[in-house]
Amino acid sequence: METVTRASRVSAAFVRIARTLVTDYDVLALVQTLVEECVDLLDASAAGLMLVGPDGVLQVLASTSDETYVIEVLQRETGAGPCIDCYTTGSPVTIRDIAGTGDRWPKFKDAAAAQGYKSVHAFPLRVQGRTIGAMNLFRPETGELSEEDIAIGQALTDVSTISILQERTIRESSVVNDQLQRALNSRVLTEQAKGMIAHMSNISTNDAFQLLRAHARSHNITLHDTAKAVLDRTLTL
Repeated sequence: METVTRASRVSAAFVRIARTLVTDYDVLALVQTLVEECVDLLDASAAGLMLVGPDGVLQVLASTSDETYVIEVLQRETGAGPCIDCYTTGSPVTIRDIAGTGDRWPKFKDAAAAQGYKSVHAFPLRVQGRTIGAMNLFRPETGELSEEDIAIGQALTDVSTISILQERTIRESSVVNDQLQRALNSRVLTEQAKGMIAHMSNISTNDAFQLLRAHARSHNITLHDTAKAVLDRTLTL
């Protein structure tokens, strides 16, 4: 009976994560749901998550408490801690006894101890060799997560990672499409301006284009804006 109950809870967690993708997609809502579901489902008391931005810099994006947020920020600023190592290597990091890490991450160790955390497990947000962040699960007792908990945690993290990367791809594709559309619009304007210049100056369209381009370059403006000015009759070449 316990297995069925746990399976139902796991399924519900995936459903809640999926719901964040249906309308008004928000990465922040997605990762916050992820950390909350992992704490609720797995043998942990708190969680924090860092995600790499377009500039390649890690940022703390989600946490289940102010205390874990501070610990995540500390790792980011010092460049040291299980979450940083997890992101750098793209592999899980398990610390069954934080107090026993010695000089490995002294500031992280002290901060975790101050909050009563004794062990931590870090999951990479990765897919097909690409790592975009890491999530820490903190526990108030020493020891490792069970294999089942690790499998569930990584599965939830993987689904979230795929969703984040899909959203980035869509957004980047949208930018590319906008740029392509502007290029096509500019091409139409340029062809119209070439025709106008060629007709008014009695020169070939090739020569007309050279005039357009020369003016754009010498005045440090785009061909699009130069052609538009010709068509608006605010510029005569």
